[in-house]
Amino acid sequence: MTTTANRTAIVTGAARGIGAGVAQRLAADGFAVAVLDLDETACKTVVAEIEAAGGRALAVGADVADEEAVKAAVERVANELGEPTVLVNNAGIIRDNLVFRMSAAEWDAVMNVHLRGAFLMTRAVQAYMTKATWGRIVNLSSTSALGNRGQANYSTAKAGIQGFTKTLAIELGKYGVTANAIAPGFIETEMTMATAERMGVSFDDFRSAVVNDIPVGRGGLPEDIAHAVSFFASEGAGFVSGQVLYVAGGPKA
Repeated sequence: MTTTANRTAIVTGAARGIGAGVAQRLAADGFAVAVLDLDETACKTVVAEIEAAGGRALAVGADVADEEAVKAAVERVANELGEPTVLVNNAGIIRDNLVFRMSAAEWDAVMNVHLRGAFLMTRAVQAYMTKATWGRIVNLSSTSALGNRGQANYSTAKAGIQGFTKTLAIELGKYGVTANAIAPGFIETEMTMATAERMGVSFDDFRSAVVNDIPVGRGGLPEDIAHAVSFFASEGAGFVSGQVLYVAGGPKA
């Protein structure tokens, strides 16, 4: 079993969906977990569930695209929960539109949360990892990194996450820090439900259409991603770095 004694993880975008599932799994693995999202109150349900299961957790509200907010949030985690040596950059938004209709604000909003946010969080947390000579960074990419109609901003951001991850692996490896990315396919979350609603179709119909193209014949769940994060965060994954794992029910790249 993974040795996690006295280790602290931060999961961004953890109030719901994939982030919540990841936070709960890491807590079950023995990590103290900072559940970080834009709205601190929204994180408290996940924290309560972790604590009810015997884990340690802290709700933290912060905008990952805000440099000062990130600095303050990471310092708070270090002081109240423990110096973080695991970071899961999961926070993300979508602002889908065809490129000729996409506004600069829609482009910038997605870039700021996904790329600027991952950069700011990583820069803040890596200081604790390098001091400990042990760390795990897991960045959430997407199959959309391969290109997806109506998602020029999101696809670009998720492709950028992969390049960011590989560079982190090169720069931080000598300090005992690994960096890997997970690229989920279709995962049943509030975000994909919102996509179906925006398209004017029921979620059941939307899911059925997508599942037809998934070799394993089902949609993904947050716990599917959480299992992969658990591996990358484990002691045993210390020789795995700079990789992109597609968790999509079939081959993607």
